[in-house]
Amino acid sequence: MVLVLVLGDLHIPHRVADLPKKFKALLVPGKIQHILCTGNVVDKATLDYLKTLSSDVHVVRGDFDEGTFLPGVADSLPETKVVTIGQFKLGLCHGHQVVPWGDPEALGAMSRQLDCDILVTGQTHRFSTYEYEEKLFINPGSATGAFSAAFKVDEEPVPSFVLMDLQGGNVVVYVYELHGDEVKVKKIEHAKSTTLA
Repeated sequence: MVLVLVLGDLHIPHRVADLPKKFKALLVPGKIQHILCTGNVVDKATLDYLKTLSSDVHVVRGDFDEGTFLPGVADSLPETKVVTIGQFKLGLCHGHQVVPWGDPEALGAMSRQLDCDILVTGQTHRFSTYEYEEKLFINPGSATGAFSAAFKVDEEPVPSFVLMDLQGGNVVVYVYELHGDEVKVKKIEHAKSTTLA
């Protein structure tokens, strides 16, 4: 069992002061082997906090990751990254580069470009996961529930993050969402395609 924390669009301190306390209570050092962050961490203290949870932290640059709040770090963050964990190649990208945002065909093109089994992106601040072209696509949403200008007028942000359990060619995705004061968990399973190219 390999646990991978997937989160992003934190926007600390621009839009939200911190991660929800209920989420922090769940994220315990020493339990998570890898962290994939879709960017918009925004400040160094948050990045340092993530590094206390796992020694293997991968972050891509979001459109709000600037040198002012991440001095010496923001400019070195890549736009995209591919990380191999077990049998899976995981592509990581913030998602502001994909137009239209969250579009399955555009994300499919990004997945082919990165040659990955699982593509992780953010930007929309909404959790989503689906299979497309035998690949798995995950958007962990915003771990802090940060507002997005793309939301509808009456849409309330839902804080969310993902834990992936990688076992051989199978992945179990656990989605954690904070609804009011209650953390709800959904489980999604995916098997790596064995189709030869």
